[in-house]
Amino acid sequence: MSDTSQQAALRTVFFVSDGTGITAETFGHSVLTQFDVRVRQIRLPFIDSIEKAEEALRTINATCIADGQRAIVFSTLVKDELSDILRRSQGMYMDLIRTFIAPLEQEFGLKAMHTIGRSHTSTDSAEYKNRIEAINFSLAHDDGQSSKNLEEADVILVGVSRSGKTPTTLFLAMQYGIKAANYPLTPDDFERGKLPSSLLPYRDKMFGLSIAPERLSEIRNERLPGSKYAALANCRYEVNEAETMMKREGIRWMSSTTKSIEEIAATILQEIRSNGR
Repeated sequence: MSDTSQQAALRTVFFVSDGTGITAETFGHSVLTQFDVRVRQIRLPFIDSIEKAEEALRTINATCIADGQRAIVFSTLVKDELSDILRRSQGMYMDLIRTFIAPLEQEFGLKAMHTIGRSHTSTDSAEYKNRIEAINFSLAHDDGQSSKNLEEADVILVGVSRSGKTPTTLFLAMQYGIKAANYPLTPDDFERGKLPSSLLPYRDKMFGLSIAPERLSEIRNERLPGSKYAALANCRYEVNEAETMMKREGIRWMSSTTKSIEEIAATILQEIRSNGR
């Protein structure tokens, strides 16, 4: 593909919300993965007033002019008066609320309340607390920092460094309240030929992530270019040893090479539920 065609494929995508914007972003990502385009992502959260909506409108229009093409706007704005302002933008406006509200109003025979933040009222305060606790747990147990309280973990991700463990554990914690720890498998583990002793009691909680050596080398070179750590030969060695170890220990694993975090998380959730955890 030429440089010109690659540049033409770059599109700006806005995620607009009266809340954090995570819902709009998650849905937008799921849709965008179906298209071979490069995107620049901008989240516009907490758009909960006329003034903020007008400012968001100006930002989107200025971007469209600068880019010379329409931006894509995914919106979860609840209030019609705010949504109507953004609908006037020069971008392609995707209203994720109205798309589903009208059919559901007809099905339920009820009018929607159109209340901002209703999904975060006291009815789900316990769920919110669980997610905060899970986030703190995942941060405390990131990259093998601590082996304390691993009995509380819902899942322990293992795999070579930079195979996608950290973003997956945080996604599981933020979205589902899953207490997920992660531990890197290192050359020291491979030389010993066994899992770290601190993890052995929790083998039934483990799930492995692997990755294509070529992709791993690319990712590591972004961090430490030209190092042995990032060398393709070393990446091939580590990936092969990690997969061999996981197979030997009976740890279910998957490759993260072509999978989104959402897809990886869904597979892990299915594994947790099938084991009754």
